[in-house]
Amino acid sequence: MAKVVYFASLRERLGLAEETVQLDADISVSGLVDRLVEQHGETWKTVFNDSQVMVAINQEMSDQEAMVSDADEVAFFPPVTGG
Repeated sequence: MAKVVYFASLRERLGLAEETVQLDADISVSGLVDRLVEQHGETWKTVFNDSQVMVAINQEMSDQEAMVSDADEVAFFPPVTGG
C-alpha cells in the first residue's frame, strides 16, 4: 500500500495526517489526487485546487505527472515560505 502523508496547513485543512492507499497499478500523482478527492469529497477538491500543493515521492520533489507505485511514500505539503 502506498503511504500518503499530509504536512503543515494541508494536514489542518484536510483533518488527516496520513493514510494508506491500495494501488493495483502505477498511477500519476494527479490521478492519485483525483482518487483521493473521489474518496474524501468536495473539501479535498477545494484544498487541492485552491492551494499550490507541492509533492514529494520517497522524499524527492516530484510533479503531478510523476508515477506512484504501491510501495511509495507520497507527501503533500504547502509551498515553503520564510521570513
